Amino acid sequence: MLKVVAFGGGRGLSASLRALTRLDVDLTAVVTVADDGGSSGTIRASRPILPPGDLRKALVATADPDRAEAAALFAHRFDGDDFLTGHPVGNLVLTSLLERHPNPVDALAEAARLLGSRARILPMSSTPLDIEADIVPCDASGTRTIVGQHDVAVADGRVERVRLLPAGATASPETLDAVAEADWHVFGPGSWYTSVIPHLLLPDLREAVAASRARRIVVLNLSEEKETDGLTLAGHVDTLRRYAEGVRFHYVVSGDTRTLDDPESLNSAAQSLEARLVAADLAADGVTHDVAALAAVLERLLARERVPGEDGG
Repeated sequence: MLKVVAFGGGRGLSASLRALTRLDVDLTAVVTVADDGGSSGTIRASRPILPPGDLRKALVATADPDRAEAAALFAHRFDGDDFLTGHPVGNLVLTSLLERHPNPVDALAEAARLLGSRARILPMSSTPLDIEADIVPCDASGTRTIVGQHDVAVADGRVERVRLLPAGATASPETLDAVAEADWHVFGPGSWYTSVIPHLLLPDLREAVAASRARRIVVLNLSEEKETDGLTLAGHVDTLRRYAEGVRFHYVVSGDTRTLDDPESLNSAAQSLEARLVAADLAADGVTHDVAALAAVLERLLARERVPGEDGG
């Protein structure tokens, strides 16, 4: 059985996981741990644990269909106007598990058992991380530095550079092992600067990806987000290449129907990664991937055998 590692966070990773769980693969999700907005931000501000939100979303996305009630409970968000308002039940459960287990990988394994997860869910790091970005404002009045995933995601202006804090953070050993053993790596879709690229900002994780003989796919978004205002699809690929030193990609998947009309610039950007462009209509609507269509494309690519003697790193 092929071993597949999917990288990302939030809704984007959930889309790729829902597609990949339709396939006959040994699936691992590597999830960003820099979320500081909403419920996750409130929890991590008061307790020294990984932010649970993106981890919860990955668990729910891979839950066994026979555990639908448990998954719905994990996803339920409290309304009202008290201390529970805005917290999903799953975030509170994960907070308990993360406090009970010194190694967050063990906490996630227990949560995965509760939901019958069809994937192994791993944090990219066992250290809670922050995203720091240099932003050029729209009026070009000078670069300013912003810290925090949420603030970076909603900042006005163009992201010039992103980093992770603390600077000396390392990837989880279990994550490095999964990356090394994988046959395929899948990056995206997802918030480009705050969910996809962060995996390439941890030096040991980027080096593990580069050293692996796995073949690699990057799935592009269907629409711009606040943090990528004005960035073309080709610009997304060029930005990824800036942070992917030593990493070979093999396929760039675009589900944006505009790619079908004018693939030239994106194809050129894909070639800069030594990758082939795969264009298909993958949109359920303007911003959401059609899970079945994405699964069909990924299944076709994963079925392709490695060319004898080719170095997949």
